[in-house]
Amino acid sequence: MYKRMNETNLPQNVRSVGAVVHALQILRHLAADGAPQGVTAISRATGINTSTCFNILRTLAAERLVVFDMDAKTYRLGFGVVELALGLLGANHGDLIRPELERLALNNSALMCLWHVTEAERIVLVDRVFSSTSVRVDMHVGTRLPSLVGAVGRCVAAARDFDEAELRRRFAGLRWQDPPRFEDYLADVQSVATNGYARDRGDLFIGLDIVAAIVVDHTGAPRYGLSGIAIAGQVPEPAMERLGEDLVEVAQRIGQALFSVRK
Repeated sequence: MYKRMNETNLPQNVRSVGAVVHALQILRHLAADGAPQGVTAISRATGINTSTCFNILRTLAAERLVVFDMDAKTYRLGFGVVELALGLLGANHGDLIRPELERLALNNSALMCLWHVTEAERIVLVDRVFSSTSVRVDMHVGTRLPSLVGAVGRCVAAARDFDEAELRRRFAGLRWQDPPRFEDYLADVQSVATNGYARDRGDLFIGLDIVAAIVVDHTGAPRYGLSGIAIAGQVPEPAMERLGEDLVEVAQRIGQALFSVRK
């Protein structure tokens, strides 16, 4: 079920329009499920009142964003969605993701980074957005790191699902400014299954607090890392945890949009 966008996801002084939010919930649900559904099923899955859901679906059908099957009494996505997306086909993934980085930077006192996970066991910084509300950290676009270091690396390790012996072998070759114990690193990797995000508290870079989540493709392979980096102590612990949860939600949304990942 898709969650309604709340005020913290929007720039200041901007309020969401309920009908638009509901229409997007319906479209995203149909895209994620992939199968034609009736009004009652769509209403139940999205939490939208049945009559409201019916009226929105009729409007979407009139605009060719959904197609109504009169015999089965079901709705599915229509060609109008493809027409809307034509301008994005072939676009650089980083350009599509950047608005999410900007939103996260606006709402958090942290440097927001987008990392590309390469097949050569590296992560490469492909974009970053600064917060304008705090003393800032910077990293150069093009920075390359081993794929298993830091907060992003812990998430990558979790996605790759190495056994303990293999993870220990790979861990031994990693370089950190303040190396963690393997047992602590292993516990952090295992916690990703529960939290969806990982933390690095001054291990990779002394004095920096990092939280991260990853975008995976339809096979579960890591493709991108999203991280928030702040000077240690500058962002309160509860705020870093909320940022981690926000990163997980954004990463899941990007995975669905770019790689057809099912929820």
